[in-house]
Amino acid sequence: MHLHLVALNPTDSVTAGFLPAAAELGGEVTLFTDRAAPHEEAYAGSAAAPARIVTCDVRDVRALVAAMSTAPRPDAVFSNSDHLQTQTALAAAWFGLPGKDWRAALRTKNKALMRRHLADRGSAPVWSAELPGDRTPDELIAVGVPFPCVVKPREGVASEDAYLVADGGELLARCREIRARTPGIPLVVEEFLDGELHTLETLGDTRGRRVLGGFHTKLSPPPSFVEESLAYDAAPGAGALAGVERDLDALGVGFGACHTEFVVGADGRARLVEVNYRVIGDQCDLLLQDLLDIPVFAQILRVHLGESLSALPAPRRGDRRAARVEYVCADASGTLVAAPPAEETAADGVRLTYRPLREVGTTAPRTGTNRDYLGVVRAMGPDQARTDAAVARFIAARRWEIRG
Repeated sequence: MHLHLVALNPTDSVTAGFLPAAAELGGEVTLFTDRAAPHEEAYAGSAAAPARIVTCDVRDVRALVAAMSTAPRPDAVFSNSDHLQTQTALAAAWFGLPGKDWRAALRTKNKALMRRHLADRGSAPVWSAELPGDRTPDELIAVGVPFPCVVKPREGVASEDAYLVADGGELLARCREIRARTPGIPLVVEEFLDGELHTLETLGDTRGRRVLGGFHTKLSPPPSFVEESLAYDAAPGAGALAGVERDLDALGVGFGACHTEFVVGADGRARLVEVNYRVIGDQCDLLLQDLLDIPVFAQILRVHLGESLSALPAPRRGDRRAARVEYVCADASGTLVAAPPAEETAADGVRLTYRPLREVGTTAPRTGTNRDYLGVVRAMGPDQARTDAAVARFIAARRWEIRG
């Protein structure tokens, strides 16, 4: 089995998830990327390393297909990158292989397209306006923005440059700040969706979609939207779940893995925040695989190989009924001078895994994004109270120190 894997930078999802899964399936992986050196370093000495790494402009589907045509003919074409779903879907179609609908991949990546598409199909309305790259922020004031609102890149990820703003002056300042870092970047401005933030994790084939569960997400204080912790939610409310699935159907989302973020308001209605057409990341996917006791990464690859989801084992959680992911975040810019090493513990029925995400000695600015993560704690236990308490004890007993 030949797998063509398309990527930008190395991620835990690929390094610890998809590459080992491909090896277990007996697959030979050719990795296509525009930055080969970090991948070569990340996989050095790994038994699951790709058979070959091919450098090309993976953001350009023409260059991607041309490069793939020189490698062994693929049995599956796959990417877990937010930025490369459309190109990968088109490449899979070129080779006549199972894959996502490229139109669904494009309309979920482009937040302005997503809002317009859902509005056209009668979804719960969300006020939204687009600021193209060649337009100035001052033009937003004339369109009657409802405050408070959220401004973010039209095709952004990981809460990067996403801010809650209170008035017109703050909106203009944030737009100019974002544009100063990334000149000409298209932005979207949306009404602020007040309520509890949840996720829905799904896996589908050409016939249907399976719900793997979701997470209840705790965010940092405004104006940023950094995910600080996530608690597993096996069964989102029926009303909210039905609304989210209707929106996913309207968007054409079904095939493969999908990570959907939505807010449930006081009225119980769910409204989408964004749809990330790949598996959940930041090690939540690794937790999900352990918690559900199924080979999540292998199942995703099997679907892309044309296998039926109905033939694959359904999730089962055994005696581990609760789970939590907690991120230790930098609270200042500077050099990390002290931090605990990787560790695994088990006590009071809770199994806990800690992985550092920044090396001691690294100097970095505080960004208000997930680049501020110093480490991640993954925990599973018989109930949420004991699981949460185990995570809190673990963090309180260890030291992370940053010096400016």
